[in-house]
Amino acid sequence: MKRWIVIAVLGIALVGTGVWGYQEHQEKNAVLIQAENDYQRAFHNLSYHVDLLHDKIGTALAMSSDSSLSPQLLEIWRLTSEALSDVGQLPLALIPFNKTEEFLSNIGDFTYETAVRDLENEPLEDEEVETLESLYEQSGEIKDEMRKVQHVVLENNLRWMDVELALAAQEEQADNTIVDGFQTVEKKVEGFAESNANSSIIGTTSKEHKYQGLSGSRITEDEALEKGKELFNIQDTSKLNITETGDGADIPLYSISYKNGQKSAYMDISEQGGHPISLIVDRTVEDKEISLNQGQQEAEDYLRKHGFENMTLFQSSEYNNVGVYSFLYNQNDVRIYSDSIELKVALDNGDILGVTARDYFMNHQERSIPEPELSVEEAKEKVNDNVDIQEQYMAVIDSDLGEEVLVYEFLGIHGDDTYRIFINAMDGTEEKVERLKGTEIKYASIS
Repeated sequence: MKRWIVIAVLGIALVGTGVWGYQEHQEKNAVLIQAENDYQRAFHNLSYHVDLLHDKIGTALAMSSDSSLSPQLLEIWRLTSEALSDVGQLPLALIPFNKTEEFLSNIGDFTYETAVRDLENEPLEDEEVETLESLYEQSGEIKDEMRKVQHVVLENNLRWMDVELALAAQEEQADNTIVDGFQTVEKKVEGFAESNANSSIIGTTSKEHKYQGLSGSRITEDEALEKGKELFNIQDTSKLNITETGDGADIPLYSISYKNGQKSAYMDISEQGGHPISLIVDRTVEDKEISLNQGQQEAEDYLRKHGFENMTLFQSSEYNNVGVYSFLYNQNDVRIYSDSIELKVALDNGDILGVTARDYFMNHQERSIPEPELSVEEAKEKVNDNVDIQEQYMAVIDSDLGEEVLVYEFLGIHGDDTYRIFINAMDGTEEKVERLKGTEIKYASIS
């Protein structure tokens, strides 16, 4: 009898030990997963902030208004602080990365000291402009190197925990791509001159208010399902799930979802009028069969079919055989930035893969647009002399205060970059400057 009691006690102890070990293992895994997520977030934030830093420095070079330049320089200083914070959250203590941190710190010091002085009375000197141009070129090189590392990390699903463990064990790993990438960045910065130490579509509304562009009577769930079937390009509504938004939503919506094999889709459609507010279709896009221009025609057909009138193509681009098109409402040859719609079109067969119409329905209305006080030639004189103007438009944008203003919109070239510059048509204020992104570079693996 005692023997069986001993066996039972040992069995319970063994099970208890196993449960404890399993819990310890699970807790350890949870900690490792959390650490890995934190590292990944900090790394991708760093890449984003360096990319944005390069854009903002380029935008500062294209500005002519000292009142606009000062907040732009402060924004650059803020971004350097964000980037330095990102670096501090990565396991790089054993990798020499002090030169890059010093470079970011020097950019922050220069831009902050320049921004806080009265630029109206003490404008940038030639040497300071040269410093900005140098920082722009150098930050572009760092951005490219960071993009290479980011590309390989994503492509090969690399883990930052492996970097930390390797560094902690002082292992020499010739194949440690992340470490090699950051060492390349550091070497790149070492080649920069030490003299550096001394030296989101613009115009859409940021105001939250009631939807102004919704029209029509309330639709039923069945009517919403029929629209979902049409937009998802499926035959059977029984495969669709539908829910209504609860209290507190901006507007009453039906949310419709679908999943079948490799294809899934989701959309929000307004109860009033049955207007698609957003649409996402996720499926494999095959080889390209139609051109970007033909994809634009599909997007325009969608707009006409769903009652969007007087929409003008603002910009288009192509990513992984998908065409992305942004449209603005055009009122009497004036582009209204707040009334915008973006569509994604599959370039294998012309399917609509995405729609974002929230801004349009939030803001759309017929406006009373005043006559400009300045002529287009007078507005051009407000643009930086070093910018070669290629195109011009009339537009309504939202100012930094969230108020709609009539502007002249100029597309111009400075160096190798293109900028969109908005000059207030009433008083000549330089309202906003945006650097336009070029074609994305396809990065090869780091050797």
